[in-house]
Amino acid sequence: MTIAMKPLSLTINDKPVGPINVPETMMMQDFLFEYLDLTGSRMGCGQGICHACTVVLEKPDGSLEEMRTCITGAHWFAGRKVRTVEGQAKRDASGTITALSPVQQAFIEHFSFQCGYCTPGFVTGATVLLDQLKRNPVRREALEQVISEALDRHICRCTGYVRYFEAVRDLVLKTPGLVKA
Repeated sequence: MTIAMKPLSLTINDKPVGPINVPETMMMQDFLFEYLDLTGSRMGCGQGICHACTVVLEKPDGSLEEMRTCITGAHWFAGRKVRTVEGQAKRDASGTITALSPVQQAFIEHFSFQCGYCTPGFVTGATVLLDQLKRNPVRREALEQVISEALDRHICRCTGYVRYFEAVRDLVLKTPGLVKA
């Protein structure tokens, strides 16, 4: 039996990738790990429930969306722009991290994680939420509900939810233009 291969080209963390011959049935999670050595997105449940595997999909209009990589085939991402957790921080020309993303920094300041396994998914979820709030600010009285809706789909087995929530709430409140009066 032969595995059917197909060329795949996309942009990951602002760098063109491919064309690379990839099995037609390979999940994006496996492609990231096995072909690109990007191991930040975690394989949690393998069923798309825990969201530890999510990456940011940059849509043509510039808006961001979470995508689960454990249940989405690598070829679905053909021609698209993806940002993994490794692509969140700012880096210099040599690849050295020069600044964490605002979400990553907020999580560190609030010590939002225990084991850290779910953290990449929460970083992705919070990053997408901030992008949505830049486009459509929320009223202050609805903020907690909006954060809960954005983060509730992410599972943390160490019960770090309160700290993740607090970090995101503080970041949203400190970022001008995300909350309207």
